[in-house]
Parts: sequence; structure tokens; C-alpha cells
Amino acid sequence: MLVTYGQAIHDGLAEEMRRDDTVVVFGEDVASLGGLYGVTQGLLREFGDKRIWNTPITENAIAGAAVGAAMTGLRPCIDMMYADFLLTAFHELFHSAGNWRYQHGKSFAVPLVVRAAMGHATGSGGEHSLCPESLFMHAPGLTVIAPSTPYDAKGLIKSAIRSDNAVIFLEHKQLYSLQEELPAEEYTLPIGKGRVVRDGSDVTIITWSAMVQTAQAAAAILETEGISALVFDVRTLSPLDEDGILQAAKKTGRVVVASESYGTCGASAEIAAQLQDKLFGSLKAPIRRVAAPDIPLPYAPHLEASLLPDENTIVQAVRSLIS
Repeated sequence: MLVTYGQAIHDGLAEEMRRDDTVVVFGEDVASLGGLYGVTQGLLREFGDKRIWNTPITENAIAGAAVGAAMTGLRPCIDMMYADFLLTAFHELFHSAGNWRYQHGKSFAVPLVVRAAMGHATGSGGEHSLCPESLFMHAPGLTVIAPSTPYDAKGLIKSAIRSDNAVIFLEHKQLYSLQEELPAEEYTLPIGKGRVVRDGSDVTIITWSAMVQTAQAAAAILETEGISALVFDVRTLSPLDEDGILQAAKKTGRVVVASESYGTCGASAEIAAQLQDKLFGSLKAPIRRVAAPDIPLPYAPHLEASLLPDENTIVQAVRSLIS
């Protein structure tokens, strides 16, 4: 069955709501409108307003209510709309959702999923285009997931809802219309496990979310130049699949870590640091990072495009390693 990324998340949510009546959905415009990108459309009709409802535009209150609901027996899946708005709820997400299982022991499960749309959207500006994954990787206790395909999005949203840990589930805006054949039978995917998207022998490109498609486009260009690129999708940023990343990097000895988010203190910096620490003697060249410059994205689409890493940026980074 051919399914879009957005529909895959919808189907995963619906399956989990049918399976477990403690799963509830609330957030900004999730009910009759179905969310900003239509992901929750139709859930109100099937499950009613006791299982899915709209909230005011008060992100800190939404997150706080979700933490409380999770601690008292529900499995809330909340929609914060734009990932930029997660920062308005940073206290509740970082301190409460992230810390409380550690602080209070086994009696405090926090089975909470926070969905948010991240990344550029062709002229949405610096306050609606953020990729904030690294901020939440820094929070002990939070799981951070950024799927790149419909198959992964469905399997991982189901696993996220079933997890007893708080999960930040980041959906790139450019992926919602991406289509893929999905199996009819139910499935889940393991949290904390990446995958090799494309095998190769000369260089390893490590990335996640929408940059996976960009990396594959770069690999196709490099193939015409006789360069074989392995593309590794981390899928889960916290916890990282350290074994998978190390194996993918060790296979080629040359690594590019590609990210749409900022380079300074970003997820790409953490991955590069871990590789440098554990594979220094196996690397044939210094690790290259591809990331956005530390500049808020402008509204003008042509200026936005000039700052975003693309397949050509990755290709240039690979060429510098091979040469």
C-alpha cells in the first residue's frame, strides 16, 4: 500500500489508540482541523473528544498537562505544531519529562510523546524553521527520534507511544508528502537502532531526517565520479546507535556527518566527537561536518536556499576527503 509520511504517522497513531485506550492525543488544532499538516485528521470522528482535543496556544501548559497525564496512567501524544515552539515548553520537557524517571525511580514512568514539525518550509523564517534536536539530546532521560521515511515514521511512532520514556518525535516538513509502499500487517521498529540506507566503500555519510534523501542524492552524484558512498540513517538521535555508526564509519574510514541544523554544538558535532574518540586510529582522513551556518533562516526563499546544506554541499565535502 502506497502511503505518505504524514498518513503513516496518522495510521500509527490510530492503531495505537485502538490497541490501548489510555492513549490520548491533544495539542494545537489536532481535533477537527487534524493538525497543521493533517496528520490527526479523522481521529476525532473515530475516537471522540474524550480521546483527542484541542488546547489553547500555551505550549508550556500543554507539556505540563501531558507530563501529569503520563504520570497518572495515560499515554499522551501531544502536538506542538512547530518544533520551534518546543522551546516555549523547554522547562517542562527538559526538567520534568526528562528528569523525573531518574529522580523518582521505577514508580514514575513518563510515557509521553511530543510531536513537532521541524525544518525549513520554503520561506517560514527563523522562528518556524528550527531543527532543535541537539537541544533535547542534551536532556538526560529524553528520547529523540527523527524518522526519514514513511516506513520508519509509522514503526517508530508506535514504538514511541509504547515506550515508558518521554519521546521528542521530530517530523520534517519536507517529508509529509513523501510516499512509500508499507506492509499491510502491523509492525514496530526498535528505538535506538539506525540503518544503512545505501551501501558503499569509499566514504560514509551519516545523517537523519530529510537530509537522508539529500545524502542519497549526493551519493548518486558521487557514483558518477567513481566514488562509492555509504549512507547511514541514525533514525534515533538519543539514544544514538553507537555500534551502527561505528561500523558504518569503520567500513570506509572516511566520514561526513550531514545535518540541516546548526553546526555549533549540534548533533553532528556530538557524532563527530564520538567517532573521533573511538575510531581515531581507523580513520583515513579528518571527519567533515556539513551543517547550516549559525544564522537564523531568512524569509526570502532564495536566501533561505543559500544557507541550507544540499547535495552539492555534501558532494564537495566528500571530494575534499577523497582528495
